[in-house]
Amino acid sequence: MDNERRVVSVIVINEASVLSRITDLFSARGYNIESLTVAPIPSSEYSRLTIVTSGESRVIEQITKQLHKLIPVLKVYEHTKLVEKEMALVKFTISTSLSDIEALSSSYNGKIVNANRDTVIVMVVDEPTRVSNFLSAIERFNPKEIVRSGSVALEQ
Repeated sequence: MDNERRVVSVIVINEASVLSRITDLFSARGYNIESLTVAPIPSSEYSRLTIVTSGESRVIEQITKQLHKLIPVLKVYEHTKLVEKEMALVKFTISTSLSDIEALSSSYNGKIVNANRDTVIVMVVDEPTRVSNFLSAIERFNPKEIVRSGSVALEQ
């Protein structure tokens, strides 16, 4: 069994219950969706779903074929050569070493995006593995809160 990481994009008509029907295809086969990002496509009535999962090639291919059969689905494709990015927001107490956090975040395409009397928020945008590496590296600064987006991807 080859448990490969897969990135699938689905273009759908932007209407109620579409997301539920798509995720049902994955759950019916016992596959977890590791990341799911949905956003409307500008100046259209469509949305793009970016789904990251891992599993056996033949099962993911079967799910992809069944996605094509859903009525609101216009296009389904698996990315082979892609540009993939993810974002994370991390909140720290202001007493944390801001210069160290700023230096670390800048090496992961990040920066401080908000600060007040008590906290500072850092945003990083990078490839998913690099975002994971950043989150591991900042553990020593005891972040108060972490929010991580799902992947977005475009074919090259």
